[in-house]
Amino acid sequence: METFERARLDAYFGRVAARFAPGERPASFLITHLLPERPAFVRGVAGVTELRAVLPKPKSVHTEALRQIVADGHACDKLSRELFADPDRAVRYIEARGAGRSVVLLDVGGYFAPSLDALCDRFSGQILGVVEDTENGHRRYADLDKLPCPVVSVARSPLKDPEDFLVGQSVVFSPEALMRSRGDILHGRTALVFGFGKLGSSIARMLHAKGVRVTVYDIDPVRRTQALSQGFAVARDRDAGLTDADLVLCATGALSLRGEDFPRLRNGAYVATVTSSEDELELEGLPDVYARAHIGEHVTRYLTTGHYFYLLNGGNAVNFLHGASVGPFIFLVQAEILAASTTLARGGLAPGMHEISPTDRAAIAATWLDYFNR
Repeated sequence: METFERARLDAYFGRVAARFAPGERPASFLITHLLPERPAFVRGVAGVTELRAVLPKPKSVHTEALRQIVADGHACDKLSRELFADPDRAVRYIEARGAGRSVVLLDVGGYFAPSLDALCDRFSGQILGVVEDTENGHRRYADLDKLPCPVVSVARSPLKDPEDFLVGQSVVFSPEALMRSRGDILHGRTALVFGFGKLGSSIARMLHAKGVRVTVYDIDPVRRTQALSQGFAVARDRDAGLTDADLVLCATGALSLRGEDFPRLRNGAYVATVTSSEDELELEGLPDVYARAHIGEHVTRYLTTGHYFYLLNGGNAVNFLHGASVGPFIFLVQAEILAASTTLARGGLAPGMHEISPTDRAAIAATWLDYFNR
């Protein structure tokens, strides 16, 4: 980013932080993708909370962004699913950074969910609640038997719709770029899209615009009817869809391909995801007869007698290979995260799933337009 772009972004988040600043700032722990523009968002978080640690998602860390955040004086700790899968370890970690404080947990993907009960019960301070950014994480919290604190989700906010649409475009860009690096193209190929939510539907439309014949598979019958109404073929079952696809894109946020599904892939098929391999792909369930070979940058061939396919970016979110940029629209969602943090700091929310108010969303949109509708 150029200097004037950084200044505009800092001014935008400064204005948002000033509008939503709580009377007393809670401590916070921030899980985030550490992309090039992210330091301004981190500074925004520090404007409405006392930021105790940034936990970058390990497969999307931009070196210069990390350097800037450390230079700003923020602690950066190593993130893993294991850190919060063990309640004892999770409590020790939060205690070490925020003992006795009121704490807001800012999440991307439901990392805190496995230990949330223990954190709320055993932490020496108070867990005010969680802010969750993704659909995958939203479901992880919603699926808990009983939430011990409020969770404010921005995953289904209308302010996230532009991001989801544009992420779909970036997801298609990256597999096409990797295919072209091997002298291959998308046009005229067949694709199977797992999941027809906001991301999956955007991916399907973008593939269609590039001359790809698209089939959709979704376990939700309502979404299957939506796909049909938009002109896409709908696979009756997983097996039928897999055997005819040159490209398989997984956009469910849950398990899309089990180990036994991979042998059903068409020879030479490409497989890519929009989240991570641990969510979408059961790679450890693949038959041991497959030999792996890196045949190009971020392209791995799985080969056995009579069958082979290509896995892109090791099964991790393919669009992060090329920056995963959605332009300034991402700043709408980040501003809503700041507003959600303040909502939790003010208290009064019962344990359960919540959203910020339409009034706050309108204020965020109006502020964003002042800075980015130029």
